[in-house]
Amino acid sequence: MRGLIPDSFIDELLARVDIVDVVERRVPLKKAGREWTACCPFHDERTPSFYVSPAKQFFHCFGCGVSGSAIKFIMDFDRLEFPDAVEELAQTAGMTVPREAGRDAAPREDKTDLYSLLEDAASWYERELPRHADAQAYCKKRGLDPDTIKRFRIGWAPAGYDGVMKALGNSTRRRDLLDQAGMLASGDRGKYDRFRERLMFPILDRRGRVIAFGGRVVQAAPASGQAPPKYLNSPETPLFHKGRELFALWQVKQANQSLARIVVVEGYMDVIALHQAGLPIAVATLGTATTPDHTEILFRAAPDVVFCFDGDRAGRAAAWKALEAALPRLRDGRQAYFLFLPDGEDPDSLVRKEGKDGFEKRIKEAMPLSDYFFSELSHDVDMGSLDGRARLAERARPLIGRLPDGAFRDLMVQELEKRSGVGANLPASVLHRAAHQPTTVQRSLVRSAISLLLAQPTLADRVEKPYRFLRLDKPGVGLLAELLDMARARPGINSAMLVEHFTERPEYAALKKLMATLSVGEPEAQAMEFFDALARMDDQATTQRRDSLLDKSRSGALDSAEKAELRELLAARARPPVAST
Repeated sequence: MRGLIPDSFIDELLARVDIVDVVERRVPLKKAGREWTACCPFHDERTPSFYVSPAKQFFHCFGCGVSGSAIKFIMDFDRLEFPDAVEELAQTAGMTVPREAGRDAAPREDKTDLYSLLEDAASWYERELPRHADAQAYCKKRGLDPDTIKRFRIGWAPAGYDGVMKALGNSTRRRDLLDQAGMLASGDRGKYDRFRERLMFPILDRRGRVIAFGGRVVQAAPASGQAPPKYLNSPETPLFHKGRELFALWQVKQANQSLARIVVVEGYMDVIALHQAGLPIAVATLGTATTPDHTEILFRAAPDVVFCFDGDRAGRAAAWKALEAALPRLRDGRQAYFLFLPDGEDPDSLVRKEGKDGFEKRIKEAMPLSDYFFSELSHDVDMGSLDGRARLAERARPLIGRLPDGAFRDLMVQELEKRSGVGANLPASVLHRAAHQPTTVQRSLVRSAISLLLAQPTLADRVEKPYRFLRLDKPGVGLLAELLDMARARPGINSAMLVEHFTERPEYAALKKLMATLSVGEPEAQAMEFFDALARMDDQATTQRRDSLLDKSRSGALDSAEKAELRELLAARARPPVAST
């Protein structure tokens, strides 16, 4: 999601802005010691638990757990993707976002012209709607009121092969842009309008710009001959990638300042019917199965995502694809649910029959992902037999392995073990966290060192390479080394910048938690604690290596180099340690 924005620019941007100023433009802050506080803008509360730290250039809510840098705050508050949040923040700092060379680095002038052209097309379709009786009759039949038609910018593509071309393609350049924007198709007669005799639904991006269209036929299929597809979407273009866009997400964000849940349905009219009924929380994918990009966008919009499908075989298949796409995105605090509708019903028909309250009740009673997961995997399995329970474990293992590290994965591991009795056979990467939970709240040496480095990234300059602690076989050692390398390579980097480099990696959630719990202390005291942790890690690494060689020596399997190493390690045990500086 970072796109082609250089890391060096992100560092410079975060160095130029003050997170207190960024937050205070959107949320009133009060001074509280060294930090600033407010009632959290991301969940309802009466007592302030939202803190902004100028020292760390980081925000954190102790109520709902949200935290991050200035970029992350804009992403969450303004509901923007990473590149858009960077653009927004750069404008306030008077900076221009550079782009590295790559497949998406199209000239900005072309894209600006495409946006302008598609906006003109949407306006033209809107003006055509009142002029055509078929379109008006269909809107009336579906119960679309004027406010809904206006809110979704619904229009009409008239019959004929050159309506859009005549209206908008008044030059060779404009014709080319129409083609690039997916508004034209090719046939024996050359280029012609892709959309004809269809109700038109503009598809908007996360800034509310028109990037594509969906068109629906309004006439019944002919008794004979080939019927056109009910829905027709724009093809992939420089602006439109259907696997990364959601219909009506813009309208959802405009209607909800704070969004607790979002509902994914299958069709344009289902979305519109729910919005018109007073449930402006519905979006739809665009003629494709739910993708991992879709699920990340959904979870950025709301912590709870409800996938709503027909109860038939096709609906169940679509639901399972959505589950598989959601698994890697289910970090702590995110939840997915599944709502299956009665036979012959869709959200449009149900909300008409049951009203807002009835459909909202269905949403609240949707099946949690964990229940759907185990129900679907065990529906044809004899859970009373050892073979059946083993089959469930084999099916579930690779899927649970896709879950990010956190409480939900731990609980899924425990539930599988409870149901099958063979949880211990899960891959080590899945079981490690559950099997090695600390029995006290004391942090490990590695976590302490990472936390203290986040507090003072300049400490990295005083750590000599090679890092002896890398020999230590413990979780997080590699991450500590990577953080040290990053801090050494970027002089002047602050805590927020360091963490921001991990936004799209599994370690991001853990690093944010460490940042949130880190208290600001005296620099020298923190430095002493940091180097003490490194020294103890070095000692542990040496002990591990020595014990390993001793075990190997008992079987007489040491080579000459290992014998020399063991003699040195045994001799070093008798020497006093050298203090770090």
